Amino acid sequence: MISSVLSQYSLFNGLEPEQIDGILPLMEHEIYEPGANIIDEGTCVGKVRFIIDGKVAVEKGGIILMELGDGAVFGEMEVVDVEPAEATVRALVETRVMTLSVDALGEIYEKDLKTYSFIIMNLARDISRRLRRMDGKAVENSPGTKPKP
Repeated sequence: MISSVLSQYSLFNGLEPEQIDGILPLMEHEIYEPGANIIDEGTCVGKVRFIIDGKVAVEKGGIILMELGDGAVFGEMEVVDVEPAEATVRALVETRVMTLSVDALGEIYEKDLKTYSFIIMNLARDISRRLRRMDGKAVENSPGTKPKP
């Protein structure tokens, strides 16, 4: 059942159900209470998380940048560049997530290069889409942007 849920996430686009089933043993399930920090800004995490059920706030310097709910993914940057987290992610309600760590990705690489390639390409696409959205927001909020008539 969980593999059919995960197949709906963009990170698993192009993967067959048996490929997702092969990844499941490498994933972890976590539950966070409302108000709990899932990721603390400045810490090294090394996990991408998939919200199965719940809602989180992404905050930087105490400012909420966005809220994410069921079906959203976060932590992609920390998996790609293995640097400290750029933002805090806090559960707004009880939140259940599945995680895929850098170490698990390494195991996938060693066992199934095709599956690994799909995941990495999808990860790059997700980060690119998020960057495009953020660029659009930056332009909208730029002091030099003229209001639309």
